[in-house]
Amino acid sequence: MLIGLFFFIRASVKDRTKQIQLIPAESEDILLKKLQDYFEARAYRLTAVNVENKQIAFKGFVKPSLFLAILLSFLALVGLSCLALVLFLLFPNVENVFWLLVLIAPLAGVFYWRKAGRWEEILLQVTSKTDSPNLVTVTAHRDELIQLQENLSVQTVD
Repeated sequence: MLIGLFFFIRASVKDRTKQIQLIPAESEDILLKKLQDYFEARAYRLTAVNVENKQIAFKGFVKPSLFLAILLSFLALVGLSCLALVLFLLFPNVENVFWLLVLIAPLAGVFYWRKAGRWEEILLQVTSKTDSPNLVTVTAHRDELIQLQENLSVQTVD
């Protein structure tokens, strides 16, 4: 159980960058303008425009979640308490030294807080197709793409 907890805490800061392809209902320029307004409203700023490759890059700082930091610390506290209890029952001759393990539980929240706050980059690229309409490829964090699909009525390629 403790191994699973360790990997859960480590996975909380894992990079989850994905790509989706959007089919513009209108022209690519209108969709790109909509996307630019959307990302700027979400505190991303335009960092680069590459006209030759039809790419637009945005950058923004993603803040860590206080709730998740507290939750991870609590889960670590419970897991380490269980480990201390098992060790105490296995080695009853040793003093209550094993209960000192619970003192390192807040390190899970500190680990998350330091690693989760990071700069995220979003990349928009128009992909030209000869036999079908052009596609707009959006490369961003998985959660950001989910929010994009919920907030903008865009059609994606499956």
